[in-house]
Amino acid sequence: MKAIWNGQTIAESEDTIIIEGNHYFPKSDIKEEFFKSSSMHTHCPWKGDASYYTLSVNGEENADAAWYYPSPKEAAVKIKDYVAFWKGVEVVK
Repeated sequence: MKAIWNGQTIAESEDTIIIEGNHYFPKSDIKEEFFKSSSMHTHCPWKGDASYYTLSVNGEENADAAWYYPSPKEAAVKIKDYVAFWKGVEVVK
């Protein structure tokens, strides 16, 4: 699977995990040069607290377009160190 935004592949993996229709990519398979930490946080009752990244590609930013669970709850432990996308990021085979 590939995650693409603004014409650039920002993550590529054959080891994604699908939860609630979202592909979670191993953190080791994202291209970290396109990711900046964000102050955004949200809470999921069964996964826990999510942190976000802002994408920066070709001089454009996509605020809070990627999220991850640094310390997921037990029910979601398999997505620890995995990153998912939204806000116009295209995930394709």
